[in-house]
This record gives sequence, C-alpha cells and structure tokens, in this order.
Amino acid sequence: MGTTKHSGRTKLPMRPSPKLWVSKVPFGLGKIKPKHIRETLKVAWENRDNLPYAYRILTQGVCDGCALGVSGLRDQTLTGPHICTTRLNLLRLNTMPAIKPQALHADIEELRRMNSAQLRDLGRIPYPMVRRMGDRSFKRATWDEAMDRISAKIRGIDPKQLAFYLTARGITNESYYAAAKAARFIGTNNIDNASRICHSPSKTALKRSLGIGASSCNYKDWIGTDVLVFWGSVAANNQPVSTKYMYAAKRKGTKIIVINPYREPAMEGYWIPSIPESALFGTKLADDFYQVNIGGDIAFMNGVMKIWFEMERDTPGSAIDRAFVSEHVNGYETLKSHVENQHWEPIERSSGLSRERIREFAELLAGSRSGVFVWSMGLTQHRFGTDNISQVANLALLRGFLGREHCGVMPIRGHSGVQGSGEMGADPFSLPGGEFYGPDIDRIERLWGFGLPRWQGDIVGVSLENALLPEDHERKLKLFYTSGGNFLETMPDPEFVGRCLENVELRVHQDIVLNTSTLADAKEEVWVLPAMTRYEQPGGGTSTSTERMVYYSPEINGPRIGEARPEWSIYCELAARVNPERRHAITFRDAAHIREEIARAVPYYEGVQHLSVQGDVFQWGGAWLCEGGKCPTEDGKGRLLAIEQPELRKPEGTFYATTRRGKQFNSMVYDETDSFNGADRYDVLMNEGDATTLGIREGDAIVAYNRYGVMHGRAKPADIATGNIELYWPESNVLLPQGSYEPYAGIPEYNAAVVVEKAETYHALKDTRYVERRIEQLELELPG
Repeated sequence: MGTTKHSGRTKLPMRPSPKLWVSKVPFGLGKIKPKHIRETLKVAWENRDNLPYAYRILTQGVCDGCALGVSGLRDQTLTGPHICTTRLNLLRLNTMPAIKPQALHADIEELRRMNSAQLRDLGRIPYPMVRRMGDRSFKRATWDEAMDRISAKIRGIDPKQLAFYLTARGITNESYYAAAKAARFIGTNNIDNASRICHSPSKTALKRSLGIGASSCNYKDWIGTDVLVFWGSVAANNQPVSTKYMYAAKRKGTKIIVINPYREPAMEGYWIPSIPESALFGTKLADDFYQVNIGGDIAFMNGVMKIWFEMERDTPGSAIDRAFVSEHVNGYETLKSHVENQHWEPIERSSGLSRERIREFAELLAGSRSGVFVWSMGLTQHRFGTDNISQVANLALLRGFLGREHCGVMPIRGHSGVQGSGEMGADPFSLPGGEFYGPDIDRIERLWGFGLPRWQGDIVGVSLENALLPEDHERKLKLFYTSGGNFLETMPDPEFVGRCLENVELRVHQDIVLNTSTLADAKEEVWVLPAMTRYEQPGGGTSTSTERMVYYSPEINGPRIGEARPEWSIYCELAARVNPERRHAITFRDAAHIREEIARAVPYYEGVQHLSVQGDVFQWGGAWLCEGGKCPTEDGKGRLLAIEQPELRKPEGTFYATTRRGKQFNSMVYDETDSFNGADRYDVLMNEGDATTLGIREGDAIVAYNRYGVMHGRAKPADIATGNIELYWPESNVLLPQGSYEPYAGIPEYNAAVVVEKAETYHALKDTRYVERRIEQLELELPG
C-alpha cells in the first residue's frame, strides 16, 4: 500500500494541436469510424419514453459499463464531462419497461427463435417465474414460492453440488459481498465471478510477482509518462473514455505503443466526442504498432530482455535500473541466465518479429525514464495467461517502472464492478480482503460468526462440467445459481456448455433481462428471479474502478420494475431460508449496514462505510501500490520469474485464431457491423498476403475449422500479422477448446489453431478423408 494520495483532476490544454489530427476533413467524413452524434441521437430516441430518468442516471449514477469509474459525467483524472457510446448503449437496460406478458409467457420455442439482442429488447423481467421440465412456457410465481423451493433443494443436496456465479452486469460491491457471505453460510465454496474469463491471470500473476492484485497506478499516470504501452488491449473500443487520457498523454509528449497482431484502427486514430478538436479532426493515438503473433508475447519479451542484458554487458546501467533491482527485486541472476540461454531463432519465429524490430522496442524502453504497461485479454485469455503477465512484471521491475509517478502496471478492466468481486470474496480462492487459506479463514470466521467450508471450491467452468459427472458423485452439479451471465455465449464450445446447463437439476437465473441461456431446459426446473439495477438499489451501492477508486452510486429516483429486488437482499433471504435458525448471521438492515461490515472484513476498504451521497469516492491503497519499490511480499521485494517460452509451431497453411470484440459490450452485441473497420460479425480478418497465397479474395466465402468445430465466414483482408486471423466473439466460440484452462488462474483458452480454406474447397472435399487428414496434421504438429 502507498501513502501518497491521488493528486486530483488535471486540465486539458486549450490550444489545438494540428500535428495530432487524423484528417483535416471535419468529423472524419468518408472514413470508417463511430458515428457518435448519430448514435447519441439513436440512444435518445430509444429512451424517449423515459428521458428524465435516463438523464438522471447519466448525471448522478456511476457508469455501469467499463471500469474507468465515471461518476455522473466526471472522473478523477480530467476536468470536464465524459460520456461514451458504450455507456449510452447500456442505458436502455435501465430505462426500458417490463416485458409484456404475452411475450414473457410465450411458447418456449417461440422465445428460442430469438437471439440475445432480441430477448434483451423485450424488456425487463418483472416477477419471479418457473419453467418445469415439460412446460411449454414460463409460469408466474411468488417470491415465497421461489425462495422456498430453491432453499429446499439446497438443503437436499451436498453443498459441493451447488455453485454460484456472478457476472459484472452493474453488480455492486454490496451484492458481491452478500453473495460471498451467503454462499459460505450455506456451506459451499463454489462461487465465482466474471473475472474468471477475463482478468483472473492478472491478479494471479501480479500476486506472485509483486504481491498485489490490482493496478499499481492511476489513469493520471498515463499523462506525462515517457512511454505508454497497450498490450493486447483495444482500449479505444472497450473503454472509450480512456481515449481522453491518451489525448492528454499525447499532448504531454508521451509515446503510445500498441502490441497486438492486428493494427487496430481504433488505436491508430480516434475521434473523441467530448474534446472539440478531436471530435472535428480526430487524434492520432499510437506512435507505433508491434504486430506480435497470437501467443508470441512471452518470446517477444524474452527478446527485449535479451537485448537489455546485451546492453548491460557493454554499458552497465544502460538498460536496467540497477539501483532499483538491487534494493527491491529478487531473482535477477536466475532470470538473466534463463534469458541469455534463449536463442534468437525461436524468439523471432514465435513472436513473428525480427531481432532488429525487437531491439527498437527494447531501446525505446531502456531510454525511457518512466513507463506504464496496460493490458487486457490479448494477454490473459491464453493457456499461459499468468506467465504472460509475469513477463510484463519482469519488464517493469527491471526498468524500475513501479511505485512512483507516471509508472506502473495496469490490467484495464472491462466491467464496472468486477475489480471488487474478488476483493469482496466472490471467488473460490478468495475471501473478503484476503485469500481462502490460513489466517484469513480464521479472521472471517470470527467476524461472520460461523464456520467456513474448508474444501477448495471449483472455478465456474469446472462447476459447469461437473453437471455431467455420475449421479452419485459428491461434486455433481445439481443446482446452479447465476446472477446474470450467458455461458452459451461466453464460454468455448457452446454445444457442450448447453449440455452442461441442461443436465443441471435446478437452475436459477437472477437477472434483469432474458438471454438465450435462460431458455435452456433443466432436468427439474428453471427459476428466473427479477433483480434491480444498481441505480434502483435502496441505499445505493459502490463499485471499484480499475485504478482502485471506490465510488458511491446513489439510488436514483425513477420508475421501478414490478417485483424486482436488490441482488444482495435476494442472496441473504435465500441463505436465511436454508438455515433459518441462524438467520441473524446473514441478515443486513440495509445497504449501509453491508458497507459497515465490508469496512471490517476488508481492511483496505476502510472508509467505504462513509460513502453515502453522490460524488463520494476514495482510493484504496493510495496513488501507487508498491510505492517506493516496496512490495507487499514476505520480504518486501518484487520477484523476477524465469518464464518458459511456449512452442508455437503450426503446419503450413494453418493459422492461429483469436477473438475480437466489435460493436458490443462483452457478449451484448449492439450492431452487426464493426464501426472501426466495417467488418461484419462473420468476417474473418486475415493478412492479405496469406489470403493471396490461398487464392482467397475479399468477400469470398471461407471456412475456418479444427477438431473443435467449424465456422463459416467471409474473408476480409486486414493489416494483421501473417499466419494469424481474428474472428468475432462470441460467434467464433465454436472453434475454441472445451475444458482447456490456464493452470494457475483457471481462465479458459480463447485461442485456437485452425485450417482456413475457401468454402467451395471445404465442401467439395468434406466427404472424403481430406478434412480429417488436415485436422490430424494440425493436431500432430501443434504442441499440447
């Protein structure tokens, strides 16, 4: 923890800077780019039945989109108002009316013909419902009926056969905390959250390398740092307000580097709507792109360090901050030996970059006095995601980019509430303010007044797979309780996930809208419980941003939906009905009461109990974690780790495939066309040279396939590293391996090796052994 406090908002420069303009043509006319004015008008039209309430949400509430932490229209980084289309697109979830009964209780097959966007547009869930095996539609139920049935089922099964999951759909810290406590009160440690499929390797790696589980710095540190590196992150698309921070950084002379297989148009230039100059002429963001192969980041970073150690031999202190390493770092000689033994041929082959190109980046970092490394799922969603992040930590430690102004490591969050999920204990490996072992268990047992289950809980992917275990297995999943989330659209191999969901005896979907997974059968019954949004929650709620700012979002006056309840109260009521004799241990008077207990359970959240009015905020841990280089590890030092380089061979004519986000918020797709490159959802982004080699032209029907599945799409040439393709998520999940989890953090693998062919070739030969031979060749030549 640091002692320096955040220094407050800074102003943007008033004078324009034409050298940063993307185009002299106003508003980027004629270019493929987001149409911010048009989209804003569209959102206003969609919310025309509830405009005053929509306006109050925007001006009083804390954004329920990404985790930048905009409260009302303000944040803690820059003066002036902030708003983005991501937040605007989510607005309708909070203002739309209840689903009409004729749609809500329609034949289940009629609902199944809708996709999740169409189901979402039906409106909010107004009251509890149940659909038993064999029912053709949902039936209305009372809250008492729902709570009695679900609690009775829980009492009748082993706690290991029960699992909870919480998405990050605007869920507050209060709800995460109540769910974590309720799950342990009931007796299960099977509770997980949305970070499992996005940033779980970030926390795991930062813990082992630096002793921290969150960003070490602030967004304000971007502004004026020498170099700002985005690794596998398209912040301009996923966290649009961050482009204002990039603009401010550029005006201060910061170099912005993007490391990504695809030369992302959104990071090359962006029209920032809340900055007049940028709204008119756009802003050049990235100074350079390093188009590393999918999965080649470890090799690339080994190359960077190898060059640093060469520089050090010639001129000590020219590349590595020797004073910082000597005082604050362990493992230097082991890492040095490991990296020096790496050979350039596999480094270049794996990374996809030449030694000369790697040297450019190494020398840029070596010549920088400060640097901030930002990353997202391009680094985490790998079978070696934790190792990827520890490599980033290695670079930061060697350069001393830690614990001071304009320096740090930042896993940028895509969900507004997900940073707080593990900190509140909604995680099989975590408890509020600590880990699920040793003294933290004893500490929480004393606070809560009841014993905790001492067995290790499962991550959500494994919990779902447990639905297919034999009937008498102690961990066979019999009751799955999910708050939001749609595993049919977020997990690899949707067909397999569907079988898992349908093999659960009783499923509970606590949500604000329907999605496709809600409609899947269950062996006994499916219960649907209506939840309130964060803006409806009596007593307000808090959420934690990427930079560890804990914001208070007040209850906002406006219409309420039927019988929807605060999420935290549903969890507590259910737990109380499971064990009514001890209900006093799980009962909270109100949201403020929960915050009082959070302050005792999570020591670094001291102060959360005082948040009560709009604008209240504090930052846990101070401006910089590891301030002055002192890490919260056993010896106070950061740990350099020798990371093994994954082998990335592939047969000729095959590709590494990764997933990409378009006009969407997580799995909620808002438009079929990507506003940054004009691609449709089934377009396959591929290198033009690769396409030419295969005789593929733009718009050709093509097939990407492997042993996991087949995806039909159309070729779209793009500036992407040769041998790599990008496909849209979740449409491409059929190609991803089921049951492949990163060993340290449990994140699923979201990358795959695939064969790409023209559709006419695939279909002409699919009845022969040709396709099977291609898949066998792919599997034989790729490492496991």
